[in-house]
Amino acid sequence: MHEIRAKGILSAQNGMNLYRGCTHGCIYCDSRSTCYRMSHDFEDVEVKVNAPELLERALRAKRRRCMIATGAMSDPYQPAERALKLTRRCLEIVERHGFGIALLTKSDLVLRDLDLLKRIHAKAKCVVQMTLTTCDPALCRIVEPNVCDTGRRVEVLQILRDAGIPTVVWLTPVLPFLNDTPENVRGLMDLCVRAGARGVVTFGEMGLTLRDGDRQHYYRKLDEHFPGLRARYERTFGADYLLPSPQSAELMEIVRTACERQGMLFGADEVFAYLRRFEDPFGGTQIGMFDGPPG
Repeated sequence: MHEIRAKGILSAQNGMNLYRGCTHGCIYCDSRSTCYRMSHDFEDVEVKVNAPELLERALRAKRRRCMIATGAMSDPYQPAERALKLTRRCLEIVERHGFGIALLTKSDLVLRDLDLLKRIHAKAKCVVQMTLTTCDPALCRIVEPNVCDTGRRVEVLQILRDAGIPTVVWLTPVLPFLNDTPENVRGLMDLCVRAGARGVVTFGEMGLTLRDGDRQHYYRKLDEHFPGLRARYERTFGADYLLPSPQSAELMEIVRTACERQGMLFGADEVFAYLRRFEDPFGGTQIGMFDGPPG
């Protein structure tokens, strides 16, 4: 871990990343890709120590309140946050200025800040997004080794629901030949229903994306944990960026049907429109754009 003083914190779309890099160890993480021009090892997390003062300045300068987003590139609740409390300090600023927040995480550390999330939601809107990939605990420990497992994430979603905080589930990535079975996706959708999720994010075809940097890391992990599977990937997909599951259409229909039956928002377009929409409990709405999907 190393510290920097950033020049800015909010993107043009009102997204922020307080950390750069991550130690969750997810084998598929797109944020490892070389196109992001990270000049340090991915696990040597960059900490933007002046993020709170930059955010304070940025929110003061805005003429209208909007949704602020975090988690698009690096989890705001990775292990370093437990001691540094950088995310919490920024949430305090968001709450004080009456802005909304849409955050994406895999960590149960988000519950530490439940008091703040409730205060934000009372003034504007707070949405917590959680990634779910597999119902198999053993597979979860391999593909997402340094973060709480699927069962604990569902417990977190239920606690947030009971506290009145709306939630969204990212049902991505779907890893070909690993978690891309109808049984797994049905199981995940049952968990979404049980947790009372407001919506489910999927992107077109259900599958995985691999770019330079991410691809090499992912294949090393396949060689380590699933000998022979890399060769199957290379035969099936070559050097393609998008690696759709051979069962993508069937899996997407399972998700679509469950969402329609339960009245959940379905797909990236519907969910992102909801996440962008700033909601003032005292009247008035406003669109606040933010960064798109993380890896």
